[in-house]
Amino acid sequence: MIPLNLISIGANLLAKPVGIFSSSSFARCTVAVCKSFSTTSAQRPKRPLTSYMRFVKQQRPLVVRQNPDLKLVDIVKRIAQHWRALSPEQKRPFEEASLADHAQYKMDIERYKSQLTPAQSAALKEERRQKMAKRRSIRHKRELTLLGKPKRPRSAFNIFTAEHIPQARGTTMPAKLISVTDDWKRLHLSQKQVYIQLAEDDQIRYKNEMKSWEEHMIEIGREDVVRRKNLAPRKTISTKGGKKKTKVKSAKSKVAAKSTSTKSSGSIKAKKTKKTVKRAEE
Repeated sequence: MIPLNLISIGANLLAKPVGIFSSSSFARCTVAVCKSFSTTSAQRPKRPLTSYMRFVKQQRPLVVRQNPDLKLVDIVKRIAQHWRALSPEQKRPFEEASLADHAQYKMDIERYKSQLTPAQSAALKEERRQKMAKRRSIRHKRELTLLGKPKRPRSAFNIFTAEHIPQARGTTMPAKLISVTDDWKRLHLSQKQVYIQLAEDDQIRYKNEMKSWEEHMIEIGREDVVRRKNLAPRKTISTKGGKKKTKVKSAKSKVAAKSTSTKSSGSIKAKKTKKTVKRAEE
């Protein structure tokens, strides 16, 4: 079984044969807050290739030449299989070259950071934080898809768009979307009611599927992907008036209750001692 990370990394490399970290790809990933430092970001030293990525870059032209009709995914799988079959001695040249490039990269990145102003350093740090957050979000969404999380419900407009986009006016997708939006705005409320009803039915479908899916996730020990409100239902206690109150105890409330109980017990003891003293005097 070929590791998924090898396939995904190789696919990213083959999809961008010109440069793995090209300036165009970097510009697309740059967030709005760092636009003023785009020139500095472009001058940042490129991270060196790993030993496996070096092997992929070397083997890709050979595999493509020998198998011109092979799909991209199959090319990546074949290269990953070749890499796994290599002995440690055969992998050593790629690993040594990667280590040498990494040592050079460390010196280059230190020199690069020393030339930045405090504002540029702060902006690049924020840029990296947002990139990492975006990667975590994408990774989390992929995981939920693999776990079979139900698709979110569609709105009435989304259902209308999916139905009418193939026949919409315009040659490009943006033009078609504008045309469909105009058609939706011109619809009478009675005509929209059909799509509103479909959206309500889809909402019910989503709630039922989510309930079953979250119950299954709890059964297999994946409470981390379940919505918090469905994890631990709060206990309710009935009062004299028949009303139900939610029983919620936090650490602070417990400490406060404990302190008040100790104070009250202390005051009761003080009163008792006073009474005994009065009786003794009498």
